[in-house]
Amino acid sequence: MPKEPGWLVDARRRLGTREAAGSANSPTILGWAKRLGTRVLGMIYNADSVPWCGVFVADCLQQDGIVPAAIAVRATSWSAWGQALRPERLAPGAVLVFARPGGGHVGFYIGEDPTAYHVLGGNQGDAVTIARVAKARCIARRWPAGRPVIGKPVQRAARTPISNDEA
Repeated sequence: MPKEPGWLVDARRRLGTREAAGSANSPTILGWAKRLGTRVLGMIYNADSVPWCGVFVADCLQQDGIVPAAIAVRATSWSAWGQALRPERLAPGAVLVFARPGGGHVGFYIGEDPTAYHVLGGNQGDAVTIARVAKARCIARRWPAGRPVIGKPVQRAARTPISNDEA
């Protein structure tokens, strides 16, 4: 099996990172935002109650030397980032962008089943998790420009419910 891209290896290490309860904030998530800065995020990010899926994706990519999307905190801004991938060219680490009520969602492709993509992402149930997200909601499949696509689509069993709202 081909080696996974560095940004996905980093993302897997972050599995289980959670938002802080109540009005508190996760120092880990706020640390990612601070490291990225307002220039990358497009805003001052100071509370993990603000959707942070784009913060997660941006920090994982930046740690691997990849320039994130402009206004990275906005999930839908990732739909024009990098290069487009056709569904049959997906590989672990591809950036998937989804529509959802009230906004969007962004995360990393790790596999798929007939009806859903398996997405490693932040702010999925207020944590970094793997969730199944309906393929019909996917509005963009992207890969970092200038980086070779490593691997191919991965078929997985559908063992968990499909996520309906990742915020």
